[in-house]
Amino acid sequence: MDLNIKYLGLTDYKSCWASMKIHIEKNPKSDEIWVTEHNPIYTTGLNKRESKLPKSSIPHLFVDRGGKITFHGPGQIIFYFLISLERNRLSIRQLVSGIEDSILLFLKKRKVVGELKKNAPGVYIDQKKIASIGLRVKKGFTYHGVSLNVNMNLKPFLDIDPCGYEDLKMAQLNEYLPEIDQREIVKEVLEQFKNKFRSLNEK
Repeated sequence: MDLNIKYLGLTDYKSCWASMKIHIEKNPKSDEIWVTEHNPIYTTGLNKRESKLPKSSIPHLFVDRGGKITFHGPGQIIFYFLISLERNRLSIRQLVSGIEDSILLFLKKRKVVGELKKNAPGVYIDQKKIASIGLRVKKGFTYHGVSLNVNMNLKPFLDIDPCGYEDLKMAQLNEYLPEIDQREIVKEVLEQFKNKFRSLNEK
């Protein structure tokens, strides 16, 4: 899989979401990862059942990814996967597992122990969630992706049940890697994504 990487900087969530949908409608010939951060916003995915909506001045938006409610803000790196599953002979489960494995390998190289939880997608450290995954498939293409907490304000998570789990604690990388530069994180995580999906294509 040849991946084109687009660095978008700080973006408005709603505009970025609209851009992803427009991109997919064009039946793109290349696979892309968009790297961004968002202005503060809560989003709730397609699984709205029993979601606890925040009483907050922070905007909230219902969106079309999988999963329940989460928070996005500056200091959280988001990797959006605009991938053709058919062209790459991947299932959505393989893609999710590949994303999780890549983040686990990044953490391991940095001597941080990450873990997975059964029936709770994402990556955890010390039982606290550090990476959340929510995807959508349309016309054989994926969009949305994974958010990685790096150096952000975690307080807005206290006003929700993150990803629908009551009392779920959130973590971020600066608690474990205080000296690491955000640009290094992006570079190293992207390298793991590329290696992982290259190996999946070869199977």
